Amino acid sequence: MQHSDNSSIKKLFLLDTNVTYLNFGSFGACPKPIFEDYQNWQIQLEKEPVQFLTVKGIKFLKNSREALAAFIHCDADDLVFTPNPTHAINLIAKNLNLQAGDEILTTDLEYGAMDRTWEYYCNSKGAVYNRYNIELPLKNTADLVDGFIKKISKKTKAIFISHITSSTALILPVNEICEQAKKRGVLTIVDGAHVPGHIPLDLSKLQADIFTGACHKWMMAPKGCSFLYVKKEFQSGLDPLIISWGYKNARPSSSLYLDYHQLNGTRDFSAYLTIPKCIEFFERYEWVKHAERCRNLVKDNAQRFTELLKSKALAPLTDEFIGQMLSLPINTTEPETLQRDLYEAYKIEIPVMQHGDHTYLRFSIQAFNDQTDLDKLYNALKEIIANTELIQLK
Repeated sequence: MQHSDNSSIKKLFLLDTNVTYLNFGSFGACPKPIFEDYQNWQIQLEKEPVQFLTVKGIKFLKNSREALAAFIHCDADDLVFTPNPTHAINLIAKNLNLQAGDEILTTDLEYGAMDRTWEYYCNSKGAVYNRYNIELPLKNTADLVDGFIKKISKKTKAIFISHITSSTALILPVNEICEQAKKRGVLTIVDGAHVPGHIPLDLSKLQADIFTGACHKWMMAPKGCSFLYVKKEFQSGLDPLIISWGYKNARPSSSLYLDYHQLNGTRDFSAYLTIPKCIEFFERYEWVKHAERCRNLVKDNAQRFTELLKSKALAPLTDEFIGQMLSLPINTTEPETLQRDLYEAYKIEIPVMQHGDHTYLRFSIQAFNDQTDLDKLYNALKEIIANTELIQLK
């Protein structure tokens, strides 16, 4: 087990020091230098709102998009900022021109808000949201890719898949799936909410046609900062979710895609402008090294937690499938009560999530976490098992 003094790292964050924070995956947490940069942008906005929103803002957004594009390896003009990945996928789903009988091929491990989005648009058009059942625990990449790709049919309008799943915290082989889909002429849409700042992302190599990611999770930007990447050949058919000044723009840019989706009326887009500071923070504090330690901490602790809960790891404990999160199958009939008990009685912030017929306890490890945090979780679960009926051991 790894032990380290993370007091200096913890001081960089605004998190409540009385809480053991093991839920970075849900909303991230913004370090003080990035949050201060966010506030500085907001102050600039309030000092001269007209100039900021009508003149300077476009330049500021361009600078931030260029920084993000360099970080994830793509053309800056193929990116637009969105408040969250759900917003991005709504934009795509609405524009996909689904017809009766069309199919969206996906998995049964997708994020609930995304499932609901696709169900809504599929149901309204008579299309089918086809969930491929991924058998857990995963054994290897080849079997998963082969089984999934075999579900492509003449009715498949597009593939929608998570790069890193939410409730099960698994890295899926999207590189291979996108490559196979491209050979078959099928559009690929990737939900990469958990990817930027978590695992390496190179959109110049990943053959996804459309990719959305959250910057307010592992990149640690302020809340409400995400992006939508669309390959150029698919940009022209995307009408905006909100019709505003970008339509028939009096001062059009070189990209209708940017005009349509970047200019959505008055809003504080200061969070989008912190991307350069996020990247600077990553480099200054050598975050890649911290990420490696975090992944090792996850893997080092996996077995003792699965033994405690009488469960199994959802995949081989390698970087191919596991990042800085681990989901543990847990047998409880009261997940919400268990989550509240962990928070209120033990001051541990951790999600207990139902997905289909299964329930998962998911811990996220960031640079401010150490072995002490996971020991606290272990001891809390051990005590709950001994003294309550909240967790049943099979």
